[in-house]
Amino acid sequence: MACVFDAKGKTFRDELYPAYKEHRPSMPDDLRCQIEPLHELIRAEGWPLVVIDGVEADDVIGTLVVEATRHNVRSIVSTGDKDMAQLVNDHVTLVNTMSEETLDIPGVNAKFGVPPERIVDYLTLIGDSVDNVPGVAKVGPKTAVKWLAEFGTLDNLVAHADAVKGVVGENLRAAADWLPQARALITIKTDVALPFTLDTLTLQARDTAAQRALFERFGFRAWLRELDAAATDLPAVPEQDTSGDHRARYDTLLTDAQLDDWIARLTVAPAYALDTETTGLDPMQAELVGMSFAITPGEAAYLPLGHSYAGVPAQLDRAAALAKLKPLLENPAPRIIGQNLKFDRHIFANAGIALGGAIDDTLLQSYVIEAHQSHELGNLAMRHLGLATISYDDVTGKGAARIGFEQVAIERASEYAAEDADVTLRVRDALAPQIAASNKLDYVYRQIELPVASILFRMERTGVLLDRNLLAIQSGELGRKMLELEQRAYQEAGQPFNLGSPKQIGDILFTQKGLPVVKKTPGGAPSTDEETLEQLALDHPIARAILDYRGMAKLKSTYTDKLPQMIHPATGRVHTS
Repeated sequence: MACVFDAKGKTFRDELYPAYKEHRPSMPDDLRCQIEPLHELIRAEGWPLVVIDGVEADDVIGTLVVEATRHNVRSIVSTGDKDMAQLVNDHVTLVNTMSEETLDIPGVNAKFGVPPERIVDYLTLIGDSVDNVPGVAKVGPKTAVKWLAEFGTLDNLVAHADAVKGVVGENLRAAADWLPQARALITIKTDVALPFTLDTLTLQARDTAAQRALFERFGFRAWLRELDAAATDLPAVPEQDTSGDHRARYDTLLTDAQLDDWIARLTVAPAYALDTETTGLDPMQAELVGMSFAITPGEAAYLPLGHSYAGVPAQLDRAAALAKLKPLLENPAPRIIGQNLKFDRHIFANAGIALGGAIDDTLLQSYVIEAHQSHELGNLAMRHLGLATISYDDVTGKGAARIGFEQVAIERASEYAAEDADVTLRVRDALAPQIAASNKLDYVYRQIELPVASILFRMERTGVLLDRNLLAIQSGELGRKMLELEQRAYQEAGQPFNLGSPKQIGDILFTQKGLPVVKKTPGGAPSTDEETLEQLALDHPIARAILDYRGMAKLKSTYTDKLPQMIHPATGRVHTS
């Protein structure tokens, strides 16, 4: 494990191309002064910190994952940087913890339209405005993907540039001499001289004294409370287990006898984990495909009820099975453990079942203990149990190839769903003692989070009643006002133009009318954002007309036109989630 930062000063890319990142403003002083304290916090946490002069953090990461691959070690890179997609292979996966996006080889193909080994060629063609690396003029992602599909590689494309017709062909030929330099700038180095070996990049014990000093210095009161709660008995970091051995005792319930046996066991159990699988993520519209249970760690079952595909095995009658389960599920005694039980409550409510007493919700437990971390079940399993779990994408696919859960083979669905219930139970057992050890955390969890979740469920279930006719009238009024503003803008410009096009607006304002450029975009074009138009509108009526038009358009598209489409067909209300 390593946390990699950029070093101070210039890199080899600045020497190769002096205009590299030239348009970026200097780091603000109030941000720059936070870097060293952040380094101190990382070291105190026991995480290896890597900073190497003359190269960027991307180059260090690239070198690390290549070295790890040589040793047959899998790498997970936490990043949202598109350039890093060039590093993905069978051993390297990217995870964006902000968006919960995971990019493996199929993921890169789905997102960019090219495989990881063609990412450098792809980025070279379209350029990188963030780093001020020009590509081929007028060439965007679609054209780049098309060319690489046709010619295979950038080198082959350039070799056959004469075969590319039109303006983009001319632009390609004009950029031919520049493209090798652009590719060198975009390519991540994978041969940085590392002043350490991989085996030294291990998680160390936390320096709690240093942490306390830093938390007190910067006023991190929540983290100080966590230190106090944990005292010296910090949970050990679990060893990673990717064997899948924890799935050895999972059942699939396809007969009445099997279901009756599990109902009997669940009825006498002091608590049990419950999870649902559905046709979608809209809690008001999704239908139940199946549900899973776990009573003890390592032992779980999946009850399929709505799988539909060619050759699907016979499943229990959905209505009859739910009728058997209803007394158990509606029992008000607090015995049910789940991960985001609010969603499951909606799914059961759709099926006519009022889910009974919840004792624990692992999503809320995680939020109370570690609000800054991901609360997704797979991440919780890895972080607290060391277990690598099956992801939803693993069973349903991604992008255009994704299938509904009802189309997943029951055998595969059972493995995934039963694991969800099993892992939920295990995570609950890992987190519950941490909450119980702190009166403050226990109060927040038991007296605030769990009750509020029930209130939110009822609010979401009730929904908001909208006047569809009034919205239609308001939409029409906004449309008429937009037409008036559009004509006013045309009159000021002396010609028609697209008020929804920043490019055309920029041409009218700054090229044809010569208005002052307030600021520029990262790509170097004059900005036409709201802040810019607000300044220009003080002296120029055309800017005011454009700004007012945008405001009306947003109200119309986001609210008066969109809200009626969100009305639930059965309830006549809009339901938030």
